[in-house]
Amino acid sequence: MRLLLSSICAILVLSSIYSQENTYQALALDPILTKNANAVVRLDDMRIDVTSHKYLTYSVKQVVTVLNKLGDSYARTQLYYDKEKKIKNINVLVYDPLGKEIKHIKRKDFQDISAADGFSLYNDDRLLYYRYTPIQYPYTLELTYEIETSDTGFFPPWYFISGYLVSVEKSHYEIKFADATLKPEIKEYNMEGFNCQKEETANGILYSAALIPAIKQEELSPDFIDIVPRLKLRMKHFSLKGVDASVANWHDLGAWMDNELLRNRDELTEETKKIVHDLVKNIDDPLEKAKVIYQYVQDNTRYISVQIGIGGWQPISAIDVDKVKYGDCKGLSNYTKALLKEAGVPSYYVVVHAGDAKINFDSDFSVLQGNHVILAVPYNDEYYWIDCTSQLNPFGFIGDFTDDRNVLVVKPNGGEIVRTKAYLDGQNKKSTSASYKVSEAGTLTGDVEIQTTGVQYGNRLYLENETKEDVDKHYKQYWDNINNLNIHSFEFLNDKHEISLKELVSLEAKNYASLSQDRMLFNLNPFNNIEYVPKRYRERKRPFEIPRGYVNIDAYEISIPSGYSVEALPTSQTMNTEFGEYAVTIDLKDGNTIRYNKVFALNSGSYPAGKYKAYRAFRKNVAKQENAKVVLIKNK
Repeated sequence: MRLLLSSICAILVLSSIYSQENTYQALALDPILTKNANAVVRLDDMRIDVTSHKYLTYSVKQVVTVLNKLGDSYARTQLYYDKEKKIKNINVLVYDPLGKEIKHIKRKDFQDISAADGFSLYNDDRLLYYRYTPIQYPYTLELTYEIETSDTGFFPPWYFISGYLVSVEKSHYEIKFADATLKPEIKEYNMEGFNCQKEETANGILYSAALIPAIKQEELSPDFIDIVPRLKLRMKHFSLKGVDASVANWHDLGAWMDNELLRNRDELTEETKKIVHDLVKNIDDPLEKAKVIYQYVQDNTRYISVQIGIGGWQPISAIDVDKVKYGDCKGLSNYTKALLKEAGVPSYYVVVHAGDAKINFDSDFSVLQGNHVILAVPYNDEYYWIDCTSQLNPFGFIGDFTDDRNVLVVKPNGGEIVRTKAYLDGQNKKSTSASYKVSEAGTLTGDVEIQTTGVQYGNRLYLENETKEDVDKHYKQYWDNINNLNIHSFEFLNDKHEISLKELVSLEAKNYASLSQDRMLFNLNPFNNIEYVPKRYRERKRPFEIPRGYVNIDAYEISIPSGYSVEALPTSQTMNTEFGEYAVTIDLKDGNTIRYNKVFALNSGSYPAGKYKAYRAFRKNVAKQENAKVVLIKNK
């Protein structure tokens, strides 16, 4: 009997060990999860406990099987924290392909450093991190931690899938609250077509999902947040760095920000007030006053990030900015607002999500969000938007960093969602004109003029403040289709009133033309050649977007070398599609001069996946036409 019991115990122990070691084995994963995946999230589990409007805790367990080196970034081993957000414990386990534990990383093994970002002068965030170096693939990393925080204004959001080329085996997001007054409001995004479930009780909400396959990124896809299932949450009554708030909508949030974050931070010294009055004396028009004040700020301050205060949301005072002559977006915007107020010009503090992607504030879901602050100056029933961190932008020009998106305008009587200025397709213009000649040796010499407006102006505005060496480098990269390029001279004419930049460039390129016995070949358009062709997909899955349209106009006169005549000239061509148009005309002005004129207009917009093939065909035909060459033959 003892022998039998011993045998049973041994079997149970071995079975337990085998089961434990195979919980995260990586060799027999469901093919649904491994297809197109660099990593598989075995478990993504967050459990949140809201005990009051001033306090919440959450525990997290993330288990990720990394299939190859490209999946390493999904095996997270770092956490940010601050004075109000405390890490109670953290633990990491690493498993081999069979699910056997090979490494145990404890809190004492982590490095605890300041979360300095390289450009912030002040930053009270900290980073706890461990740099794990894999010894084999696949491997599985399990991260568990617990957080306590008194900052309930930032409620943890949830992404059921966190990136491209990563799949999810199990996702679990649970919220418990002590009573109904602590129940957060939730907004769901992109839940259709995914295996997500929701369960709700009197004191809790649970979301779960399983077997979410990896998503392959497709060129020109909508932004990732517009594709994947996710949750955004908020508490109507919350606390941020010890400051209480009751917010039901954007109006309330704006009023709270104006009252708690901006109040009494616009005071100025008597000396600065006198400077303001001297700057705007004899100016009656409020807009002209605003332009003078904005120029003063650009000339006398510089941008440095300051990530302290109420959650990094409260600006340093106008007096402090005036004293040190620097600040972050919040401080510089508040300082400019204070100067404008002293000059008798109203302006509003504006919170925006800045960046190339146009991320909007939801008009029906008010939540603390955004990563940048600008100003809105009301004038004749419209807003002039100004970015006070820029020392280059003309007054009223914000470029593609904050254009065409919903933002929060903070007013004394409450907040308002407003859309910033959109730079429409035809406003984003680049006109390139040139007069150049090609010598008998194939050398190109000429003068080029580039004039830009709209977003294209913003993309090139920085050039006038670059060094000669950097400008030279820029043009050689911009015209990388021209070998042996030598920039002789350049000049920039920046019309800040019309918001237009003109570039004048003299250049030379040896061996531009190819010589073959008695013939010479070269491309007629060396200065604005359109080569882009979208990636080909056998079966396009998602819609595609052209986020910003533009117009390019080219006009050249080309002198061919004496002793040569044109043997073959590219044909003129016109293409009209819903995506844009392309028209090029090429003709002989006289026996030695070729005229080249081109217009390429691209239309912004969103298009269904079924039209991607037609768009690609349009761009491919344009690129083919752009590569056409003229053939000259030596006269006999």
